[in-house]
Amino acid sequence: MTMPRSRLIFFLVAATSAALMVFSFYLQSALNLEPCPLCISQRIAMAGLGTVAILAVLHNPVNNGYRCYGGFLALMGMAGALLASRQLWMQSLPPEEVPACMPSIEYLVDILPFTEILKIMLTGSGDCADVQWAFLGLSIPGWTLIVFTGMLIVGLFECLRKREARI
Repeated sequence: MTMPRSRLIFFLVAATSAALMVFSFYLQSALNLEPCPLCISQRIAMAGLGTVAILAVLHNPVNNGYRCYGGFLALMGMAGALLASRQLWMQSLPPEEVPACMPSIEYLVDILPFTEILKIMLTGSGDCADVQWAFLGLSIPGWTLIVFTGMLIVGLFECLRKREARI
């Protein structure tokens, strides 16, 4: 059995990332789900995955180039998985242990410096513990954890796979 070409794999990663970004904006606009800071951080990680993948498709490098792109893909997948894991952990807390809620991101951008906003986004808030939507018993961060873990595995696969010489 022949392995799929790296360029095809990275194209599928980029397409998956784009589809999930479109779906997240659909959830926000059509279903009026307001994203929490950790949700926004996961969107940034997903956009990073898509960016790395589309750069790999456009660049179409040889052996070590794909390994480099695979490494970046694995790093973005790991970052997204950590963010999704944190949000799942927050959702599993009893209501009295959930951190206090905070204002919207738009308000924070108006009053705080970027470093403080970044700190708040990474630590999350009480809004992050609310399960606003679920499919097959999994909340949004549960599904994104699955996707990010898959992307981490794809990135590691691209780093470690043996390649045939390209003529």
